[in-house]
Formats: sequence, structure tokens, C-alpha cells
Amino acid sequence: MNKQVMVVGLGHFGMAVARALAERGTEVLAVDRDPQRVRTISPVVAEALCFDATAEELLARTAPGRRDVCICAIGDESTEGSIICTALLKQMGARRLIARANNDLHGRILKLVGADMVVNPERDFGERFANLLIHDRVLGETPLGASLVLTEFEVPKVFVGRNLIELSMPSRYGISVVALRRAGSTEVSVPDPRAPFQAGDVLLAVAPPDAVNDLLERV
Repeated sequence: MNKQVMVVGLGHFGMAVARALAERGTEVLAVDRDPQRVRTISPVVAEALCFDATAEELLARTAPGRRDVCICAIGDESTEGSIICTALLKQMGARRLIARANNDLHGRILKLVGADMVVNPERDFGERFANLLIHDRVLGETPLGASLVLTEFEVPKVFVGRNLIELSMPSRYGISVVALRRAGSTEVSVPDPRAPFQAGDVLLAVAPPDAVNDLLERV
């Protein structure tokens, strides 16, 4: 059975999330108070409704407690609305509640009223983009919740000829390498801890935010 997700707020972030989920086979209910936004997303998702999500009675009719995930993606247009909507979704039994924040204070309030996870897409993208600009060996980053990041990066020159056992990356740097792509290859594999790295190898690692950046600056 496909997962059921409700996305409330169809600005740039909410629209992108709703589209991406629908394209992956998720049953998406999209909600916004703007009729044009609802008409735009309607052909893509399972259902699209036009109403103000701070209206408790109308929101309750969508049965948030039956959804696998509820996402409050209301953005800059109404900070107060996003807080009210998040609180209502929690009260209505949302199983997993994700809310979009505009800043740190907004994020803390969303957590207090019941959000299980808070995201700030503009800040997160800005930080990842800055890392790509600063470190040319960083090829991509994906947040894994609030405390971990999945980073793709080229092996530093000083690591060439050495292996994972020698480097002891988890204990020295807090970095766990989970996959390897050899230089010139498109195949990704589980790394052999005894095999020496080659110039141009690409690693996929899980680590706390900035751990890989700190490593690249140190070596």
C-alpha cells in the first residue's frame, strides 16, 4: 500500500515536495488557500483541496491522523499560520509531523507545538551550496535529519595509498565511509577496509555536519 502524505502550503517548497512525492508513487493530499496553486498541483497529486489550513473544522475533515506523514510547508507568507496549522495537525493525531521554519526562533516554536522534525530549506540549501563552493572536493551533500549528513567527496591526496583501517576515520574524524566509487567508474560498492585508496576515488560518508569540511581543511 502506498504511503499517504498530506502537504499543507504550496509555495515553492511545498509544491516541490508534493510533486516529488507524487512522482515516487506516494498518495499525496495537497492543501493551500490559493486556488491557482491548487489548480496547478491538482493534475499531479491524488487530491488537492483549497481552504485555509488554520480553520480547525476544515482541517479536521482531511483526517490527518490517518496519514503516514503530515507536512506543514507554509512559508514566509504566514509564520503565525504555520504555527497554528502545526499545532492543529498534532492535536488531530498526525503520526509524523514535519514543519518548515523561516528562522531558528520559528523552528523552536514549531517544535514546542508538536513538530517531530523542522526543516529550513533555504538555510540548508545555502549551507550545502557554500560547502560546494569552498571545498571543490565536495561533490554533494544530503541532510539525514538534524545531526547527520551524507556527503560525497573526492579522496584527499594524503589518503591515496592508505586504507580505511590505517586512517581510522570514525575515531579520528567522526566520519563513517559507507560506499566507494573508484576513479573513472560509475559503479558504487561497499569499500574493502584493507584496499588502498586511489587518486580520484570518490567516497560516500555519513558524519555530523561540517565533519567532512573540517577533515578537508585539516589535510
